[in-house]
Amino acid sequence: MWVLPRYGRAGVDCPPIAGNFGSDDRMTMARAVRSHEVVNIADLRRLAKRRLPRVVFDYIDGGADGEITLRENCRAFEDVIFRPRCAVATTGTDLRVSVLGTQLDLPFLLAPVGSSRLFYPRGESAAARAAGDAGTGYVLSTLSGSRVDEVRGASTGPVWYQLYLLGGREAAAAAVERARAAGCTALVVTIDTPVAGLRERDARNGTRELLSRQPFTMLPHVWQFLARPRWLAGFLADGGLMDFPNVVLPGGRAMPYADVGAALEQSVVSWSDLRWIRELWKGRTVIKGIHTAEDARRAVNEGADAIVVSNHGGRQLDGVSATIRALPEVIAAVGSRTEVLLDGGIRRGGDIVKALCLGARAVLVGRAYAYGLAAGGEAGVARAIAILRADVDRTLKLLGCASISELDSSYVEVPAAWGARVEPTAPRVGLP
Repeated sequence: MWVLPRYGRAGVDCPPIAGNFGSDDRMTMARAVRSHEVVNIADLRRLAKRRLPRVVFDYIDGGADGEITLRENCRAFEDVIFRPRCAVATTGTDLRVSVLGTQLDLPFLLAPVGSSRLFYPRGESAAARAAGDAGTGYVLSTLSGSRVDEVRGASTGPVWYQLYLLGGREAAAAAVERARAAGCTALVVTIDTPVAGLRERDARNGTRELLSRQPFTMLPHVWQFLARPRWLAGFLADGGLMDFPNVVLPGGRAMPYADVGAALEQSVVSWSDLRWIRELWKGRTVIKGIHTAEDARRAVNEGADAIVVSNHGGRQLDGVSATIRALPEVIAAVGSRTEVLLDGGIRRGGDIVKALCLGARAVLVGRAYAYGLAAGGEAGVARAIAILRADVDRTLKLLGCASISELDSSYVEVPAAWGARVEPTAPRVGLP
């Protein structure tokens, strides 16, 4: 996989998806994700695992070190108990929310997921298109295999751009300008990656060896791709291993895939960086990677229009708090001074509702739609969104609540160890 050819500069001017990965394959995948047997996100995960090479699947599925935080992100939602209002007739529900002044039809957006083009040809555009069709937003990762203007053009909904300072300040500033020119409506600055976390699955699967481009070093791991010929055909037709076209280095060269780990260590975001980033962007700025009250207050003081309670999906520092557990502390710290979003561990619509009850304005979902993308491309993302939408709608009705805007902490009970119950401090939506 990692030594296959690339077409054109920075993955641009690639040939159309053709060869063995044709319409029949796409139709087969679409039928699979729409099957009556696919009823939850775990079912999409199962299909993704069946289709992808192990090294690619584990890139989506894995976390850092012992994966304690990865597991806890999901499990901690079990500690939040619903308190429904029964004998309440709710014939319809209103799932709309307002995030950064934009009305969304759903209380969740699609989170930035790097290297999505490995999961499915033109994966970022496929996911953005599905998000727009569903009436919600998509966040494009800096570590995207597709240009920001291409992805923005694929969606009818809002597209945000997630920023790493890869390639240095000049390259990052150029990326910000391209995101602005493309029509992105918010800049998401990730602050929790001074180095890449140790993803042990990647090490065992030979990621470093596969990126070495040395045939004898790669040989023990190549079987993973040969065992997935349909994925391999699509990967080849999409141009092989991509560069990152939104990170343009001096001389006009896009950052190669293999250089990202070292580049992250040279591009740490500090609080002082936020000042020049905001001056350059002059638009809505979101700070992603908040774990504590202290950092939440600092982000607000630095002018963040929104913050994301996030531990990078358990892929950075293992052993930190699950995001749903950290959320009450952050809400208590910032009150109504900024909008608070959350990601991490969301696999069901009930998880989304619990986060909203505890004060989140909306949530970002990452792995949930990435599994769908890997299982069935755009159809798979649409299926993941539909599953979560139905879950949220059903959960509201069972709670006896007609609207997202009516949710508050009286609908849930949290463990005493999490601290006092947090009451809402600001309206969640501003809809007509």
